[in-house]
Amino acid sequence: MNHSEMRARLARMIVERTFRYSDNPPFTLASGKQSRFYFNCKPTTLDPEGMNLIGNIIFDMLEGSDISAVGGLTLGADPMANAISVISYQRNHPIKAFIVRKDVKGHGTRSSVEGNVREGERVAILDDVITTGKSTLIAIERAREAGLIVDRVIALIDREEEQGRENIEKEVQRVESVFTRTDIMALHEQEKKT
Repeated sequence: MNHSEMRARLARMIVERTFRYSDNPPFTLASGKQSRFYFNCKPTTLDPEGMNLIGNIIFDMLEGSDISAVGGLTLGADPMANAISVISYQRNHPIKAFIVRKDVKGHGTRSSVEGNVREGERVAILDDVITTGKSTLIAIERAREAGLIVDRVIALIDREEEQGRENIEKEVQRVESVFTRTDIMALHEQEKKT
């Protein structure tokens, strides 16, 4: 499968497994706000085919960069980071995965960043969905506290609302997404007609 075929297949998986739309009742988001649509990425990001597609697509997005590691706030970013790491090794350009803890353990190293990463490494912060940008901003802050250089942010889906992307861009200039809500809604509407 080439890059565009992988994107098309992943978009279909997201519409089938991840995207939900409901006028009544609306969904309650993590921010507490109500929305007619909801993205639960776990059925896609934890699926073997989904992981393979995500790993390849985001690895292609990182091509030519000097990113040495990818990660983000647990749990949303974890399967994405692991997928990219495995694919990168298979494609002979290893990129490490790391995890940013939501809560720092009160024992052991008390590190908020787990993985084989060291101060000064250039990294990409991942997130499954950007809404307000809050979880991504926490990951950026903790990665920087660990001495990592945050080069960019990559999300699987940008909900294109609540100023999420704009909030993140105040901290990191390069913010990309594999898909936007507009992309997924368009495919959802198209598939409803067939």
